[in-house]
Amino acid sequence: MVAGLAATALLALGACGSGDESSGTVGAPAGTGDITVFAAASLTEAFTQIGKDFEAANPGTKVIVNFAGSSALATQINQGAPADVFASAAPANMKTVTDAGNAEGQPTIFAKNQLVIAVAKGNPKGIQGLPDLSKSDVKVALCAAQVPCGAAAKKALAASGANVTPVTQEQDVKAALSKVTLGEVDAALVYRTDAKAAASSVDAVDFPESAQAVNDYPIVVLKDAPNKAGGQAFVDYVTSDPGEKVLTDAGFQAP
Repeated sequence: MVAGLAATALLALGACGSGDESSGTVGAPAGTGDITVFAAASLTEAFTQIGKDFEAANPGTKVIVNFAGSSALATQINQGAPADVFASAAPANMKTVTDAGNAEGQPTIFAKNQLVIAVAKGNPKGIQGLPDLSKSDVKVALCAAQVPCGAAAKKALAASGANVTPVTQEQDVKAALSKVTLGEVDAALVYRTDAKAAASSVDAVDFPESAQAVNDYPIVVLKDAPNKAGGQAFVDYVTSDPGEKVLTDAGFQAP
């Protein structure tokens, strides 16, 4: 009888453990279940690769990434959108989340990024720096001011003294870059990483003022994360040597 009760207890414990392992909910072991990541649009290529690498290293996981402008993502998080991790392209947008009490602990800076001028292949307008963007025959796309790439562009332009009037202001860096690749504008201020990812379609023009507008990228697990343990495991992977290699290969600078 005692042996039978012991066996029954072991089976019950085993059933509880297997349910936790597959649920992907709060309390799930690190590296299991679905992990939802809200990430800045400029992280698209790097985080897509990191997500695949993380899944390969942690069988049974699935990384689901929502890419958009950091300001839009911060708003969604503060309005209750379910996510486990937030990776922003600037501390200012992360601060709106931490100030609202929606972060678990302090964010970690995991990468840096700088602006370049993206132009059509061959640089048909001969753009060499920010002053050239002021010319009347040069159409320019910028990110909106509330978006990290827009805030960085504003700093760089102020440092140069160039008076640039964009024909369009976009809600994320990918949208600004697409205006160049589609031939709708002659130039756009985008991150070096985005220009590198689109190197078959655009050329990148460096300019010295970009050094005065370097963006820090913070990442954090969210307070109400459905899969908090999985989210922390993903953050740990992003900040590990393999994660940093993917980021530097994509053109990001180490923090």
